Amino acid sequence: MEGLEYWIWLSRIEGISPKFLWDLVQKYKDPKNLWNKTKEELILDGIKETYADIIIDNQFRINLDKYLKFMKTNNIEIITIYDKQYPDKLKVIYDPPVVLYVKGSKEILKEKGISIVGCRLCSKYGENMAKKLAYNLSLNNINIISGLAKGIDSFAHRGSLMANGKTLAVVGCGLDRVYPQENRNLFDKIINNGGAAISEYIIGTKPLAKNFPRRNRIISGLSDGVVVVEAREKSGTLITVDFALEQGKNIYAVPGNIDSPNSFGTNELIKQGAKTITNLQDILEDLY
Repeated sequence: MEGLEYWIWLSRIEGISPKFLWDLVQKYKDPKNLWNKTKEELILDGIKETYADIIIDNQFRINLDKYLKFMKTNNIEIITIYDKQYPDKLKVIYDPPVVLYVKGSKEILKEKGISIVGCRLCSKYGENMAKKLAYNLSLNNINIISGLAKGIDSFAHRGSLMANGKTLAVVGCGLDRVYPQENRNLFDKIINNGGAAISEYIIGTKPLAKNFPRRNRIISGLSDGVVVVEAREKSGTLITVDFALEQGKNIYAVPGNIDSPNSFGTNELIKQGAKTITNLQDILEDLY
């Protein structure tokens, strides 16, 4: 097999955390070395039997050439954690993805970027703030990173495109599909304008709920700072904030109406020490 097929195999394996996959890659150096291990050898190497069974499971090893052919045909590239194109900011997080699938520009993965995230059911105020911040950051040659979800994510991507900026969509499914489907046109515009869509998930992966918390660590990991525009009390956006804090990133929050449920999360972040955004300079002074 070609070398890339071993990496595709790794990304297909289910039931193993990203951190454990990264530990395996560091231990065996090349996924081909792991591929060739028997169950008994894995156990002798200190790997639990349950994990050894997963690693040797044939369901993850079949049809690898078909994945590679599909990706070549559909302009989906693979970046492994050993490649020069792999972003340094992501490599240093606790549980980096060992493989990134990319559609669009690989170069922007290493460029300066700010993530803008928030709730799906955002207000008009949230929509306007996401667009405005993304637009002005893009005018200052700062890429916008978000998750292509409904609401704040989508408006952040759109604001960047309005400024002819480059924006990066980190998704929780395979790059052979778009979720939500209504963002298909936005997905295409992002790529055609010099941006990219990326995922750690192999093509064919459905947008399951469990995928999105893992996706969020990549959004924060790639960022030079995380801006929260609107977030409810138990918003999934706050998972991204938790990852960002763990990764040592700057957290910014847009203050909101104290009577609005959408502002509970952002106002609470400000009380806890997040930097309040009242103008673009609040972000730029940290980046430059």
